[in-house]
Amino acid sequence: MAAKLPLEGIRVVDLTVVWAGPTVTMILGDLGAQVIRVEPRHHPPGSTRGILPPPPKEAVPRLGNIARSYVNLDPGERPWNRHAMFNWHGRNKFSMTLDVDRPRGMEVFRRLVEISDILVENNAAGLVERLGIDYPAVSAWNPRLIMLRMPPFGLSGPYKYFQGFGSTVEAVAGFVWVRHYPDSDPTSATPTFHMDAASGAAGAFAVLAALHHRHRTGRGMLIDLAQAETMVQHIGEIILDYTMNGRVQGSYGNRHPTAAPHGVYRCRGEDRWVAISVFTDGEFSALCRAMGCPELTADPRFSTREARYAHQDELDRIIESWTLTRQPQEVFEILQRAGVPAGPVMTEADAYADPHVRARRWFKRITHPECGTHEYPGHLWRQSEVPLKFETPAPCLGEHNEYVYKELLGYSDAEYEEFVRLGHIGTDYVFRR
Repeated sequence: MAAKLPLEGIRVVDLTVVWAGPTVTMILGDLGAQVIRVEPRHHPPGSTRGILPPPPKEAVPRLGNIARSYVNLDPGERPWNRHAMFNWHGRNKFSMTLDVDRPRGMEVFRRLVEISDILVENNAAGLVERLGIDYPAVSAWNPRLIMLRMPPFGLSGPYKYFQGFGSTVEAVAGFVWVRHYPDSDPTSATPTFHMDAASGAAGAFAVLAALHHRHRTGRGMLIDLAQAETMVQHIGEIILDYTMNGRVQGSYGNRHPTAAPHGVYRCRGEDRWVAISVFTDGEFSALCRAMGCPELTADPRFSTREARYAHQDELDRIIESWTLTRQPQEVFEILQRAGVPAGPVMTEADAYADPHVRARRWFKRITHPECGTHEYPGHLWRQSEVPLKFETPAPCLGEHNEYVYKELLGYSDAEYEEFVRLGHIGTDYVFRR
């Protein structure tokens, strides 16, 4: 008998949008949980399944790269099933359509919550309160329920009803300020949306801890995860320096606050780069030998860590004169063999074709009924005893309506047809004109 996945038998109600929340439920699904996305047909999410309302096909080539990430740049008849972002984080999930605010919607939602273990949402602040499905309500239906809420700024404080996306919240958290270049302004720090990935992993961890707590006590709980606070964790050392010493450190740009040389250096070829990080005297000696310049270790400008930090401009010019004669992969392999931390700056095409990733068979091939067969990014980690789940592609909108309404919730065929008539059930969104 095959071993069970860690979360097999756990059911998740998924009310998530965009990226951060869906990452939580993606991880829970990878671990074996049954994840059921509750998707309102009459309130299409703005970007979870691509741009909604969908753009006309002739407009797609004029959109930005992410916005036009449809298969073959073709939105098709149902573009919400064909967008790259949703297909990436939608694996191992079920989709039912239901509008909680329409007739009988609350009845159906309550029935689902009563048989579930976890509810995850990261919607606009105040939405679940307006719908009447906040934690006091759902915990009354199911005291063992764990509810994870992920508003940008948390459930308390003066910003609790403020809205935001990755780039705006990263700015409020101080992350953008330390990333921009010293000789420029914060516009040089391009948005990373790292908050979404970081909050997604943090949220999944919080849910696992809550499940452990429930196993011991029998009680569910509310988890308040402010996404801004997950970003402040990234600059904890800088915050402490301010509280301890009153210093505002400013921006680092392409450098490290304590180590040198540290940065990204041009290589041979158009827009080709390599990252090099040197922290110790031993690593610097190895770098100098690899470049054929062992005499640099005796140069008083570079002989100590403090001296190297004070003379970074000169050191960077020397290093770049060497890297410019080689391809990034060549520099990477030379320095790694010498014991110097380095890595080529890869495009997404480079990362996809990288021989190391290929040797580990990290990408997973899967076939989607409307997108065809493609390779998808793999799991966040591997484990020896039970492989993580990667079985089903992202669901089409409403793909599992019959299963959820009839098999899980016990509604009859006649009741199912009534929900169709009421507008809950369908495979298309209803857009307001």
